[in-house]
Amino acid sequence: MAQELAFILINPYTIAKSRTGGVIARIISRSDLHLVGARMFGPSLELASRYAELVKGSDPRHAKVYRLISDYIAREYSPDPETGRPSRVMLLLFEGESAVRKIWGVTGSATGRKVSGSTIRDTYGDYIQDECANVKYFEPAVFVARNAERAAATLRLWSEFSESDGGLIDHAGDVPEGTNVEKTLVMLKPDNFRFPSLRPGSIIDVLSSSGLRIVAVRKFSMSVAQAEDFYGPVKYVLEKKFADIGAGRAAGVLSGEFGFSVPESATRPMCKKLGALFAHHQFESIVAFMTGHRPSNCPDSMKSETGSEECLALVYEGVNAVKKIRNILGPTDPTKAAPGSVRREFGTDIMINAAHASDSPENALREMKIVSIGSESISEVIDKYYGRND
Repeated sequence: MAQELAFILINPYTIAKSRTGGVIARIISRSDLHLVGARMFGPSLELASRYAELVKGSDPRHAKVYRLISDYIAREYSPDPETGRPSRVMLLLFEGESAVRKIWGVTGSATGRKVSGSTIRDTYGDYIQDECANVKYFEPAVFVARNAERAAATLRLWSEFSESDGGLIDHAGDVPEGTNVEKTLVMLKPDNFRFPSLRPGSIIDVLSSSGLRIVAVRKFSMSVAQAEDFYGPVKYVLEKKFADIGAGRAAGVLSGEFGFSVPESATRPMCKKLGALFAHHQFESIVAFMTGHRPSNCPDSMKSETGSEECLALVYEGVNAVKKIRNILGPTDPTKAAPGSVRREFGTDIMINAAHASDSPENALREMKIVSIGSESISEVIDKYYGRND
């Protein structure tokens, strides 16, 4: 069967209630589709109005339902009429066979009244009527397309506004401002994307306990050049670490090999010299894990090419964001992390430890620049399948 591109728009209320991780986990694990794009939007009045009109005219046979959905979009997706600050909407793109049908099946109907939790809207959405069948409360949680034609029309529209309305939405109405407000970068590492699973969404769900706001998201594959720049500061840390811990280990090995006690003081000078070799070896392994290519085997002319591994970068914002996220992630070594922390639950070892988080606001800005967190990256994918609006 032919490959399709489908989407899911996560609504402002769902994002504000930190249900984003749960939605992502459901979609990836239950659809076997490939997440190929992600972008945060702060819809302008024009985008919200045009999307509302597009939905309103979707199906004349169900005009009442689509008018309800259209009114919701016009109200909830538009900027605040008093402050002008936008809402946060997350657009995710999924690729695969029968992608539109599969996404629809996992999502469920916007006007369904099940309480089973079998679909995303059963769990996170609400459609409540009174005794006269008047709608008392309506929260559809997410929006998807029922068929490929509607997917194409919707994605062409959002692609048109991706540059102007998408990217780093740190000016949204529910994003805090003031003293001690920080941004921090979280990067879900390639081990989370080797096969469709709950992991990416579950990690985001754990991070939601921070109370911080997601203000940007980007799915990408890191190049060798990016990885070398991103992890460059780690070299010095690794070199110093080996000088500190290597002496004791070397002394123990030599004592066993030669049959007499070798003091750490005797091996420390040697370990200081070996530190650079250790750091180089570890650095090569880190870059290979993140990109699929060892720097020493990659010509300079190819280092800027897209790597073969996949990552998901998110920016969180709020008071003391750096410390909060790092506490929830846990220590670099998963065996030393507390139960319930991201790395204890999802990590394997010091390198394959599920996620990276910035260690300071300054490094967060540096890392966000390296991964081009706000850059427009979804239109190319959409154009491949559906082209642009005329």
